Amino acid sequence: MSETFNALVLDDADGAPRAAIKPLDDSALPEGDVTVDVAYSTLNYKDGMVLNGLGKLVKHYPHVPGIDFAGTVARSEHPDYRAGDPVILTGWGVGERHWGGYAQRARVKGDWLVPLPDGLSLHRAMALGTAGFTAMLAILALEDHGVAPGAGDVLVTGASGGLGSVAVAVLARLGHTVAASSGHEANHPYLHDLGAHEIVHRDTLADASGKPLQKERWAGAVDTVGSTTLANVLAQLAYGGSAAACGLAGGADLPASVMPFLLRGVRLLGIDSVQCPRDRRRHAWQRLATDMPLDKLDAMSRTVGLGDVPELGSAILKGETTGRIVVDVNG
Repeated sequence: MSETFNALVLDDADGAPRAAIKPLDDSALPEGDVTVDVAYSTLNYKDGMVLNGLGKLVKHYPHVPGIDFAGTVARSEHPDYRAGDPVILTGWGVGERHWGGYAQRARVKGDWLVPLPDGLSLHRAMALGTAGFTAMLAILALEDHGVAPGAGDVLVTGASGGLGSVAVAVLARLGHTVAASSGHEANHPYLHDLGAHEIVHRDTLADASGKPLQKERWAGAVDTVGSTTLANVLAQLAYGGSAAACGLAGGADLPASVMPFLLRGVRLLGIDSVQCPRDRRRHAWQRLATDMPLDKLDAMSRTVGLGDVPELGSAILKGETTGRIVVDVNG
């Protein structure tokens, strides 16, 4: 028997998406072997792009956006899940090629899901979302390449955003000395509260005249900005240091030199959260459940309803949001 539910639906309006909350029927859901009653979604930079029709991420309309969701299995034909199981979904093109989490119900492939780890609620899982998951993947990559507490300062760029905020909090919790890059002085107390030891103004890293080799400052870095900022980060890495690249808020180009790689043996680590293998996914979520200070997570998060999402989708693209935004799809 089909049931109805509410969803934020994008329709094509003369080449630009137009969002509206609409009732849908279960029969409208895409193919998949697990149906989930969604409790929460979240807002990421990519969601802002989808909501505003940027990057040609959505090929077909009508479309339900939302690249993340957390909820409870309603029906399952997948051997790993049964009704009542709490689950998380991030990545796999959901919210882009496949209908996403800005709805009270979703249907996906069970292989895309991750069981909710002990220690996390559905709400906190979406306070983390793709941003927190990607931050943890970046930290795991740094650990895999020898960036350990005490090895030297670790830089986080775009630190007041969702991904950057989680990275600062987790790195500080793990014992690293963290430098946070931000362009807004009003965010400095917020970043210090998350555990940042030092604040670096983003303009100093966005300087296009920076030399290909600069003073060695960072044992590691989590970069969410790309472009000239990442080029300067690479030029400032200490010998043998690593930078995990996981964002392009400042641009997709990389006007860098090979000099840091050849003379300092630094490493540039690409972080992909969309098609990350299941075992790595589960490990990252387990680490988030243990390594993310939950009081910091709660402090950096706020909850909104589905109707607030379109306006916030524009704000996140302008850098006008701080921390994490949880979307209560039933609110």
